[in-house]
Amino acid sequence: MTRTRDPERRDKILRSAADLFGRRGYHAVSMAEIGADAGITGAGIYRHFDGKAEILVVLLDEVMDELSEDQAQIAARATGTVDLRPIVEAQVSFVVQRREVARIWYSQVDNLPPADRDRLRDKQRKYLADWTRHLRAARPELGQAEAGVRVRAAVGAIQSALFHNIALDARSLQEVLTTAALAVLTS
Repeated sequence: MTRTRDPERRDKILRSAADLFGRRGYHAVSMAEIGADAGITGAGIYRHFDGKAEILVVLLDEVMDELSEDQAQIAARATGTVDLRPIVEAQVSFVVQRREVARIWYSQVDNLPPADRDRLRDKQRKYLADWTRHLRAARPELGQAEAGVRVRAAVGAIQSALFHNIALDARSLQEVLTTAALAVLTS
């Protein structure tokens, strides 16, 4: 009898790891726990990943790639005046809808091997530089330094919801965070 591999197993492993890392922290989670949560043995994970560090690297790489791709698509669709709302909404949606993964980025990136950490930080800098470029296109009166500070403050406002129990439903939280971030960028 030939065994058929579950083509979604890798994604199940990543989702389980994201949930566990986000709730309990990277160091507190074992490969066996990730496997059990994904419905496989811990040893089965090694068919897809070399270890826990690689899982973390893949998770964070995918996050930065998704955010950058969303931003590029938004910019490509833009016509005329730069509208900051879609860029802000994409970041807010990520933080609210994929809270565990956003928490991991925020709190666990320093647990990566140095080469991976540096490469991911470079991706993050490029992502923020793109935000800054969009802000300066929308508000040409802003200098580079002020625009950069505003972008980081807006992202900080969005990420403020990561580690607090917010008594708002997802839709309301998205509205509040979007309004706050846009206020920082446009005031």
